[in-house]
Amino acid sequence: MQHSTELIPLVDTLLANLEPRQPLPEDFIHALHSFFPDSLILAALDLIDRQCVIKNISPWGHIQFDVLGSTATYTVLVNLSVTPVSAYCTCPAFVFAVLISQSHIMCKHILAARLAQKLSLCIERPLTLDGMASLGVSRNS
Repeated sequence: MQHSTELIPLVDTLLANLEPRQPLPEDFIHALHSFFPDSLILAALDLIDRQCVIKNISPWGHIQFDVLGSTATYTVLVNLSVTPVSAYCTCPAFVFAVLISQSHIMCKHILAARLAQKLSLCIERPLTLDGMASLGVSRNS
């Protein structure tokens, strides 16, 4: 598979054509198959359908996602600009399939977060400073 830094702009272009709250066009689904295996696409769409993508918004506008997986909640960061990867997820699949083996360009949690954000299908959770502190404590305990 080509290195992810070469493919991510193509995926970005594909996502840019989506309309919020509209069904995914058939040609979009076919185009996704050029970048991702069927199992990853279906898993990401399932996460969105089950409303497992939470968009946390800090008081200063920083966005990070919580994606509720089957065994844990994973933190997803998208649109990273000063790192070698454009997105990051705390799941083991991201570390192995994206960072180590480079067999995938993103995990299902990142794809779900990016699709849900573009389609306006995230559960939005504006955070106060106290809410951010509580979230940090609960993740580290």
